[in-house]
Parts: sequence; structure tokens; C-alpha cells
Amino acid sequence: MTTAASPFRYLEDPFHSSLDSMEGVPDYVVSRPKSSAALGTTKWWHDILAWAGSLAPGILLALALAWVGYFISELIGRLLRYDSGKSPVSPVTIAVLLGMVLRNTIGVPKVYEEGLRLCLKTVLRLGIVILGLTLSIKALRRDVLTALPVIVCCITTALLLVTFINRALGLPKRLGTLIAIGTSICGVSAIVATAPIIEADDDETAYAVACITVFGLLALITYPFIAHQIFDTPVQAGTFLGTAIHDTSQVAGAGLAYAQQYKADAAMQAAVTVKLVRNLCMSLLIPLMAILYRRSESNGKSKSFGQKWHHAIPLFVVAFVVMACIRSLGDSGGGDKAFGLIPMGQWKLVDTNAKFFASWLLATALGAVGLGTGFARFRGLGLKPFTVAMAAAFSVGAVSVALIKLIASIVSNGSLNLH
Repeated sequence: MTTAASPFRYLEDPFHSSLDSMEGVPDYVVSRPKSSAALGTTKWWHDILAWAGSLAPGILLALALAWVGYFISELIGRLLRYDSGKSPVSPVTIAVLLGMVLRNTIGVPKVYEEGLRLCLKTVLRLGIVILGLTLSIKALRRDVLTALPVIVCCITTALLLVTFINRALGLPKRLGTLIAIGTSICGVSAIVATAPIIEADDDETAYAVACITVFGLLALITYPFIAHQIFDTPVQAGTFLGTAIHDTSQVAGAGLAYAQQYKADAAMQAAVTVKLVRNLCMSLLIPLMAILYRRSESNGKSKSFGQKWHHAIPLFVVAFVVMACIRSLGDSGGGDKAFGLIPMGQWKLVDTNAKFFASWLLATALGAVGLGTGFARFRGLGLKPFTVAMAAAFSVGAVSVALIKLIASIVSNGSLNLH
């Protein structure tokens, strides 16, 4: 019996396998071994390409959300015929909301995660550092000095109130400590830094992070509108945003939203400056809370606690101050050249370009914040931890408003009254 010949027998021939390719174009499927010397000289560049390839999807997705946010914001402004280039909705707010919708409907594949993590950390911090070039040391000092009483009172309110309510509701002491630290100082960063010190378990850490995230996102979206209605100047509004919102990314987003929506860069500058001062308080409060917690758990015997200086004072905060110093030195150089080298006309472009790049970097980071916010982790949070976080958030906001209004009324010619 004769077996029928396969109709694909010619394609199985090695000679015919080359007919489906273009002459001169390499076949990427075929493996071509390289010599060990060639591998040694190109491995570094190969690793760079692999690293860039792993980051690109997440970065591009967050950047696309930022661009879409700007586009939709401008479109809404034109449709509603808002004047002076204003829009009733900030591009950052739209980017965050779009990211949250995408995350909780379609979902974000794992391939995007590494790039999104880079946006949440490095891109955000780079945007803040560049923002330092838009501030002078004089303005930075002014914002810090006028905001210090507000910062101290807000931190004290959060620590005392959370401790009291947490004890009244019978929640674990470690969970209350994490919520207090997150509300009063630096949001998620402070919680993550404190959790291993007080030996909090994963559930307690996740609950505290979820509580802070919920109210921080609500504040990011709503506080810019509230601040514009309550306060008389952008600096007052920025001081409120910097003291009443928890996480650095959320403060930067709210400040940027206010600046974009109401054409007031001073609000974003004040918000970020005040928030960085709050961040520095981690160097004092986290060791203090750890000592108090361990003393209560060990019958009055405190344990030693060590902290590295670059954890107490984040390097990006130092870089932010350095950028402000460079800006101040360039502005005060005298004559018609900054540093005796750069014409003042060109030096002024530094401020314009810094605002442009900082805005886009922060908008990209905030797009990543939305993409990283999944509602699933809020399930099972429980009413009691939610109540503690809600009381802390609202109380800190109320104290911030009251003190800013009080200082503004006392200081007749102070920075909080600047326009």
C-alpha cells in the first residue's frame, strides 16, 4: 500500500525554510552562539536593554494616562467655555481616576508592575527634586517657618487622637501605632518603616496602609476644591494640603491639581515644601514610637533602636534643598549673568523648564498611583480600623484649617497672606 505524500514535504526541507524570509534579513528564530569574548563585552549592554524593556510598559502606560488626563481636562474646559485656560477638573485628578478604573475593571498585567513601581518611587522623587529649582531659599524658609506650628499641632493631634480611639475600640496597639504614624507624618512610607520596628504582622501593616490610602485618595481628589473655597491665598491652600494629606505622592498630586486648576504654582510649591518638612519628622517620631511601644511591651524596659542617617533624612529631600540653593545663588548673582556665566534671559528659562518637567513627572507618578490602587485589598478592612483612620484624617484636616486661619489673622503681613 502506497502512503500518500505529505503536501507540506517541501516546506520541511531545510532548503525551502529560507523561502519565507527576505533576502539579507536575519532569522531571529535561529540561535547563533557567540564566543565567550563577545558575550563578555556585550553582556552589560544586554542587561541594560533587558532592564529598560522590563520598565518600559509600566512607564509608558502611566505617561499615557497623564497625557490623556491633560487632553480630557483641556477638552472639558473648552466645552464648558472656561476662560483663562482653566478647567473645572485637574489633569492629575483625571489621570488618577482613569488609573483606578483601569486597575479595577480590566486589570493591570504583571508586565507593567516593575515600571509602575519605578514611577511611584524614582519618578515621583525626581519630579520633587526638579521642583526645587522653582523655589528660592527665601521662599522655602518662609513656607517652613509659617507652617511649623501647623505641622507640630497636626502631628500631635493625630498621635493623641488615634491612640485614644484605638484603645477605646479595643484594637491591637500595633495597628493603632501604624495608623497614627501614617496619618501624622508620611503615609505609607512611615508605616512601612515602622512596621518591622514594632514587629507588626502583615495583616496589621496591610490594614494600616489600606486605611491611609483610602482617605489619602479622597483628599487628593477633594481637598484642592475645598482649599480653594476656604483659603484666601494659594500659599494658605498649599500649607493646608501639605499638612492635612498623608502620603507624599498624594500631597504632590493635590498640590499639582490646585496649581493646574487655579493657575497658582505657589500652592504646589508650598504643599511639597511643607510635606517634606513633615517627612523629616520621621527621624524623631519613628524611633520615639518604637521606644514607647517596646517599653510598654517589656514592662518599662526600653530596647535600643538604631537608624541610619539616610533613612532619617531621605536623599531626595537633601537634593530638593540643593536645587533650591542653586536657584537662589543664580538669582542673587547680580549683574546680567547668573553665576557670571549664564545670561539672565536664559537663566529664567530654568524656572519655566523645571515647572514643565516637574509637572509631567509628577503627573506620570500620579497615574501610577491610580493604576496601583486596587479596591480588592480594602475588602474585609473592618469598620473599627476604618473609623480610627477617618477620625484621624478629619481631625488633622480641621486642626490644619483652624491654625492656618488663626495665623493668617495674627500675622498681618506674613507669608500666609501673600498673593
